[in-house]
Amino acid sequence: MLAAHQLAFARAGRAVFHGIDIDLAPGQAIALTGPNGSGKSTLLRVLAGLLVPLAGAVTWQGRPVRGGDPDYGRAVAYLGHHNGLDAEMSATEQLVYAARLAGHRVTPEAARAALADAGLARMADARLRTLSQGQRRRMALARLTLTPRPLWLLDEPLAALDAPAADHFRTRLDAHLAAGGMAVIALHGPLALPLATARGRLRGLALEGTA
Repeated sequence: MLAAHQLAFARAGRAVFHGIDIDLAPGQAIALTGPNGSGKSTLLRVLAGLLVPLAGAVTWQGRPVRGGDPDYGRAVAYLGHHNGLDAEMSATEQLVYAARLAGHRVTPEAARAALADAGLARMADARLRTLSQGQRRRMALARLTLTPRPLWLLDEPLAALDAPAADHFRTRLDAHLAAGGMAVIALHGPLALPLATARGRLRGLALEGTA
């Protein structure tokens, strides 16, 4: 279970958000919606342990989350605005390399299967610099299923995706939650999710959940 209590964060002395409470159990997801600059990305980075909150605490399975905690790191799949891809690697090489960094041994064949599942079979040997933004985003999302983690923290996962690719992501998200996974997802628009309990106020940002 992921929990946050009275989280607050400030930048240059100015509050970004405060009073955030989150409880997320297996099979549940929370959608963070709001315009750019409303604090969605910052909250995700705090939940990922990449930023230290001004106040409050994040816990995972009842234990406080601290930056660099290897156990928590192995539980979290974080995807930010940037896809974190090496432009000079092929799509297959990138997935194998990313899996190794995450502590998984993945064969090129398994990487190719993940690319095929994401509709990128023809791009398996293409250098990433030749891929479109939508194709790069689909590649980054393919890592979620190739190296499974129980907690997904995703910043605008639908960015640059066409309708079929967005539908494919929703299918994979449904399967992740059905298997007991959890997700916190920042979005510009609505996405049908099984919503967890969430309360809080972020500047211009709504936590969609049952209060």
